[in-house]
Amino acid sequence: MLIIGEKIHIISPKVKEALAARDGAYFAELAREQLAAGAGALDLNVGPQKKAGPEVMSWLVDCVYEAVGDVTLSLDTTNLAAIEAGLERLQAHGRVNAIINSTSAEDERLALVPPVAAKYGAKLIALTMARGGIPVTADARVSMALETLIPRAEEVGIPMSDLLIDPLVLTVSGCQEYVPQCIEAVRMLKMVADPPPMVNVGLSNVSNQVPAPMRPLINRVYMVMLLAVGVDAAILDPMDQDLMDAIRIVEARDDSTALGALYLKLFDAVAAGGELEHSDVDHTDPAQAEVWKTVQVLLNKVIYTDSYLRL
Repeated sequence: MLIIGEKIHIISPKVKEALAARDGAYFAELAREQLAAGAGALDLNVGPQKKAGPEVMSWLVDCVYEAVGDVTLSLDTTNLAAIEAGLERLQAHGRVNAIINSTSAEDERLALVPPVAAKYGAKLIALTMARGGIPVTADARVSMALETLIPRAEEVGIPMSDLLIDPLVLTVSGCQEYVPQCIEAVRMLKMVADPPPMVNVGLSNVSNQVPAPMRPLINRVYMVMLLAVGVDAAILDPMDQDLMDAIRIVEARDDSTALGALYLKLFDAVAAGGELEHSDVDHTDPAQAEVWKTVQVLLNKVIYTDSYLRL
């Protein structure tokens, strides 16, 4: 799975401050740290940047490129001019190794963004979201991908290997019913098309608005479930060592610890279209009990509360 490091994100006060100050050393170090932790690509989320977008993105692309070289950069903004400016900087460095994050199925975005990806040979993340919002069901999200997003990519000459469908992870806090639907959307996308599209998720969205101490647990359990249905790429925090270890355990089939063995049971159950069984878990082990409770919340079987682990 491609791990796209999420740490260069305008929502972070430190990132916002460093961007305003044009502190290149800060971004160089943040890029190096994420790659050292296991990221295979870096997301550069500069926000809308309505006025300064092209200058900001150009500067940031140069800064990161000079620090780490030819790593894949995900240019993450709604400002298409900023995306083009970033792609032009990469082209000036001799190679466009980029992902455009993102288009949606809204008419204007769909008309304008895919041709830019095709022009520069960039990969494209396509969100299953239209003007009416995000469909609730997995069926509706997959239909949007098959009937709108994929045909548009093909129309402008984007190969399937360069298209990443994003079925949109939403938070368990307030949008709990969407959480298992995203898992099923990934599963279906891997089954209904030939060849199947690549699938990307923004993992940390699942724990937005959740108390900070609980976010890593929710993220890593959800990651195991998404891996089970075939997700190809995820924007996540590579400096979360427990999360990276969970990914490693699944990919290496490492059952040398009790928690690792439980992750593999969860992975296998979801991959088979089933669920983790109560008897699979040693409920006297606090770490395993936390995984069990988290799975029930992520499957929308137990209503999420900030204190669900204590119930």
